[in-house]
Amino acid sequence: MRKTAHHLAQELFARARGAPPQAITESKLARLPEPVRAYLRYARVVGRKMIQAVRLRQIGLFRMRPDQKWQPITAEQYFTTDPPGFVWHGTIRPIPFVSVSAVDSFSGGHGDLLIKLMSLVTLAHERGPEIDQGEFLRYLAEIAWFPTAWLSDAIRWEAVDGQSARVTLAGREITASAGLSFDPDGRLTGLNARRYYQKNLENWSGRYSEYREFHGLLIPTLAEVTWNLDSGDFCYFRGEIIEIEYDHPSPY
Repeated sequence: MRKTAHHLAQELFARARGAPPQAITESKLARLPEPVRAYLRYARVVGRKMIQAVRLRQIGLFRMRPDQKWQPITAEQYFTTDPPGFVWHGTIRPIPFVSVSAVDSFSGGHGDLLIKLMSLVTLAHERGPEIDQGEFLRYLAEIAWFPTAWLSDAIRWEAVDGQSARVTLAGREITASAGLSFDPDGRLTGLNARRYYQKNLENWSGRYSEYREFHGLLIPTLAEVTWNLDSGDFCYFRGEIIEIEYDHPSPY
């Protein structure tokens, strides 16, 4: 029987290494590109311990095709940072009494996407190298919700200019790279990368806004995700974080 998102989240947390995290000092920022240093100071990571586990709730809008109407979506998501992993469970209700749910995950070096009608009928189930790359890249993009993870030993930075930098996250058998953009106040505002879309590598981007304080950290609460295709931009997700918890979380 296929495991539920709740069980997958329990397994994700059970695999977390849980080494005692060290407090982040200003010296940890010294070798980073300047816009990244400014961003992490703005996010208030100095003095914080490295976050090891996360759970959050989202509300927003989602669509699967450019010509499709936006549908309200609710979601919960779980992360571990060592090793990197996540489980995301989203639900839309296109018409009364009908629901479509998706479980999107990355664990053990592999991605998995399962979409079901009424939690019973499988509409899509995608796995393989392209999904692995896409889900690992998604994890990298969502470090914005738990910014101490930008200081992971698995991450490497490359300076670009005064308001952008390039980041690479290395796993055991997979890597993910993206360009990050920052505003003059130090906020992370955008991400761009190459991700598989219908078996082809395409431009993929995210936009972050509406920073709020959660548990002493400043994180963006609004995100918009877009495929930048030759045929035009296709924005498919607009979400808002309404609740987040760091370390020692349990599945909702």
